Amino acid sequence: MSDVGSRVKFLPLQDPKSDIRNLTFGFVVEEMPNGVYRVELANGDSALAHAGGQKVRNFVRLLPGDRVEVVLATHDLTRGRITRKL
Repeated sequence: MSDVGSRVKFLPLQDPKSDIRNLTFGFVVEEMPNGVYRVELANGDSALAHAGGQKVRNFVRLLPGDRVEVVLATHDLTRGRITRKL
């Protein structure tokens, strides 16, 4: 018996939930009800985004004028999730 399988190194696959390709930056323009924000993106478009994860849990305050990192949805580029406050 040979141990060929144990010597083969496989590269890790990219996480299918990874949204790096839709990552962009922008500025918060308006705070709307239910934790939704209107964000002006770097390319000039605007998008509706909600604060995700630790922003909500740790009560991070987002105000108009704050620079943020946004991950846009793959199916609708006018909606997204705020992942970081810069």
